[in-house]
Amino acid sequence: MEYRTLGNSGTVVSAHALGTMTFGAEADEATSHLILDTFIEAGGTFIDSADVYSSGVSEQIIGNWLGEHPIEREQVVIATKGRFPMGSGPNDLGLTRRHLGRALDASLRRLGVEQIDLYQMHAWDALTPIEETLGFLNDAVTQGKIGYYGFSNYLGWQLTKAVHVAKAHGWAPPVTLQPQYSLLVRDIEHEVVPAALDAKIGLLPWSPLGGGWLSGKYVRDQAPTGATRLGENPERGMEAWKERNAREQTWTVIDAVKSIADAHGASPSQVALAWLGAQPAVTSVILGARTVTQLKDNLGALDLALSADELRKLTETSAPRPDDYPYGVGGVQQRNRKLEGGR
Repeated sequence: MEYRTLGNSGTVVSAHALGTMTFGAEADEATSHLILDTFIEAGGTFIDSADVYSSGVSEQIIGNWLGEHPIEREQVVIATKGRFPMGSGPNDLGLTRRHLGRALDASLRRLGVEQIDLYQMHAWDALTPIEETLGFLNDAVTQGKIGYYGFSNYLGWQLTKAVHVAKAHGWAPPVTLQPQYSLLVRDIEHEVVPAALDAKIGLLPWSPLGGGWLSGKYVRDQAPTGATRLGENPERGMEAWKERNAREQTWTVIDAVKSIADAHGASPSQVALAWLGAQPAVTSVILGARTVTQLKDNLGALDLALSADELRKLTETSAPRPDDYPYGVGGVQQRNRKLEGGR
């Protein structure tokens, strides 16, 4: 296992994090505990959850596992999130002091810990002043309820604003951002990645396999069937599948991934994960396995060494459109690439 610092903090985490959205939904408690065991045995130390994952059941499963493995609590870094509804009332959501205070305490109880190592705001809240949110998070750090905090699904300007508001007040700074990022979803490179690099924020990519597309299981113009998420539950996103299936670039990227995988005797998933782990600002890639077999395959990405040419081929094949305004004006993208290449 490879290890990296958690964003701009000094805490060290594994280069792969275990995502637990499947716990209590696609994986029962026994299977979830086996997945946790496998991850720890492979050297993994970073576990990510959220209060809304299976309405708190994911956190409970992790808490039960920690109760059975008390020695592991000293080694693992626990991350969770708050923001979305955990009740039916008008104040049972958002990034207010009221909701976050209750959500944090509930997560601590379900996880059975005294401190959450990384507490993340699951999405931006346009109704709540950012000072209220950051003030609460700073207090939570001071009180010892959380070690660090970060964000998820923030835009570039939102991340930058949070960084500077925290600095202006002398509050604890954010250390991470959890965005969707993969060979099929790279639009964050326009604004979010530069903002993260500027603030030395670590990225924790979710959906690194593009919802399963980069695993090589899907076939062009054939609706998913069998042991795939969409095959077992088409309602999860068939319209999105149709849109992605219709994009020629989707299949160009998948063909490139498969070609490189065949050359290495690796799986397509391992190739896609290896590329993502090599991207600037990425601290830890979140693996969302439903089975032990899936997890073991994904963990194999750390043993895969892609050449510079292979990384370049994947990057060029999957590149987001650079000509959309304002990124194409004055050769901004080309200039940025030259600057990055010269550093």
